[in-house]
Amino acid sequence: MLLSPGDFSTPTEFTPLFGREAPLVLEIGFGDGRYLEHLQAAHPEWNLIGAEISLGSVWRAYRRMRRCRAQHVHLYKGSGRFIVRDVAPDGGLHRVYVNFPDPWPRKRHLKNRLLQVPFFHILSHRLEEGGDLLLTTDHPEYFAFSVEQGKASGCFAVVEGPPPPATLETKYARKWLDQKKPIYHARFLLKQRAEAIITRNPVIPMQHAILDGTLSDIGTFSKQVRSFRGGHAIVLEAYRDLASEGLLFKAVSEEEDLRQELIIQAWPTEDGVLVSLQPFGNPMTTRGVRESVMAVADWLTSQGLSLRQAWI
Repeated sequence: MLLSPGDFSTPTEFTPLFGREAPLVLEIGFGDGRYLEHLQAAHPEWNLIGAEISLGSVWRAYRRMRRCRAQHVHLYKGSGRFIVRDVAPDGGLHRVYVNFPDPWPRKRHLKNRLLQVPFFHILSHRLEEGGDLLLTTDHPEYFAFSVEQGKASGCFAVVEGPPPPATLETKYARKWLDQKKPIYHARFLLKQRAEAIITRNPVIPMQHAILDGTLSDIGTFSKQVRSFRGGHAIVLEAYRDLASEGLLFKAVSEEEDLRQELIIQAWPTEDGVLVSLQPFGNPMTTRGVRESVMAVADWLTSQGLSLRQAWI
């Protein structure tokens, strides 16, 4: 029920994940999972995936799904934009729900808004023919902005109307209704696909390295930052294994809409010091992960070890 980046490829075939072939529906920002609970009950014929960046919300939704014994629902802690751009197959999404998204009201934060022309262009390739996105929000300025952006994309017909009744039972809807705020709703119906070529961040083979030297004399570590096109690899901390000379490094790979926490090991073997990724957290092997491994190898060479071999 809980998905991690390593469960995905770019794109992903969802039939094996769900154990059946069915229309795929995505909710971006599912909060405590109340609307997903409604959807799985109202549409047992759908495969449902929810994306949410808040860890607390993910666990609340997970417990809700367990209580209601939800079938064919998977939850992902991370960006819904990542699911749409990199994970969803072309023509693979039946519908997308966006309920009460963060409006990012400050001018300097407008670039963080989800529903903008570039996103609509990507979505136009991921939706099936006749697919749509349903937006419900309490924020009038963000609603007007989203409608304008959807129309400007040239890919969607926008129909405004009353929200689905079930959206008014969600946590945020109840909060805003108690404050007498109006609720706005629009359906973005796919009418044509964007001409823009949409590229995905690829899953790539993993990098390993063998170094000559010893780890026993290494006693200090400072944070390492490795920049590459599209992101950063940051090695934050190093720890020594109590039972051997081995070192463990805590690292973060930051790429567009994908942040992964990593454990990288440097371990003495008969053939030399092996530097490789640990399977902790089931990461997706993107370029950022590979760059993180090589950042560790490069730091070790700066400490007196020598690189013998790096391979994919």
